[in-house]
Amino acid sequence: MRAGLQFPVGRVHHLLRKGNYVERIGAGTLVYLAAVLEYLTAEVLELAGNATHDNEEMRVVPRHLQLAIRNDEELNKLLGGVTIAHGGVLPSIQAVLLPRKTESHRHKVQCK
Repeated sequence: MRAGLQFPVGRVHHLLRKGNYVERIGAGTLVYLAAVLEYLTAEVLELAGNATHDNEEMRVVPRHLQLAIRNDEELNKLLGGVTIAHGGVLPSIQAVLLPRKTESHRHKVQCK
């Protein structure tokens, strides 16, 4: 546990070297990137945990991740092009598909 993080800085370093993104990698870069990944993970898991609690369930499933990400404006912008397997879609019904509001029976009787 380097720099007080839970995410492994050494593994981030290995992945950056393996990916051939740049020739040289500074030590501060590794800690910063690991911290950003840890923060994003914590944010998504917190929102997914809230969605799990709202649905009165005990286990976080892909559906809860999907609801957490799509209901958060910034996470939705960041992960807009990501498809989560078994995540489903946000519940919404288009206004065109809803039944039309008609005048009540009492209102019709009063107008006569």
